[in-house]
Amino acid sequence: METTSSAAPAYKRVLLKLSGEALAGDKKFGLDFDVIEKVCKVIKKCVDAGVEVGVVVGGGNFWRGVKDGGGKMERTRADHMGMMATVMNSLAVADVLEQMEVEVRVQTALEIRAVAEPYIRLKADKHLKRGRVVIFGCGTGCPYFSTDTAAVLRAAEIGADAILLAKNVDGVYSADPRTDPTAEKYDNISYDDVLAKHLAVMDSTATSLSMDNKIPVILFALKDPENIYRVVMGEKIGTTVK
Repeated sequence: METTSSAAPAYKRVLLKLSGEALAGDKKFGLDFDVIEKVCKVIKKCVDAGVEVGVVVGGGNFWRGVKDGGGKMERTRADHMGMMATVMNSLAVADVLEQMEVEVRVQTALEIRAVAEPYIRLKADKHLKRGRVVIFGCGTGCPYFSTDTAAVLRAAEIGADAILLAKNVDGVYSADPRTDPTAEKYDNISYDDVLAKHLAVMDSTATSLSMDNKIPVILFALKDPENIYRVVMGEKIGTTVK
């Protein structure tokens, strides 16, 4: 059932994590602006409803540090290249939002002053309170940490009420549903169970950080971008980890 636009949002401030692969759409590489436009329309809808939105974008549609480095590059440098990939995605999403007349700021963990603000927590908080979307690029700014970990870190720093993981799956399963027809989908699950069962929600560092800071994580499918709005309005979509 659709939530009516007159309803109050379930969350005042959220951190939305978008995977780079999702922004590539069916092309699997680069940027699919039809997909980005659909996502940005829903982000605008959330902002118009009074929700403060921070966004962390992955970079896997261009480069995945340790995977694409393939053992032929030093890990730190490969991860820094991945951080640059997230900046390209951040700028693309920011541009589409601005075309929709949404105020947006890109902040990066590595300083690239010509194209983005350096990440400053208090400044990000001020932007969010003024109704601007803040896109956080470069992950944590440190190698060996995923953008999932960056999403949890930024969520904790800005005091987000929830982390929205928009992925290519519609929830957390007991096994890979593509290969195991008996895989069970969870509506709710604890962090302890996620870690104990090695379930594919986020990497263990991100999961532990989220658990320590008591931030609920809601994982859902980005295939229908409207799911982002449904989640912030309180509909039970995907899987909630808390």
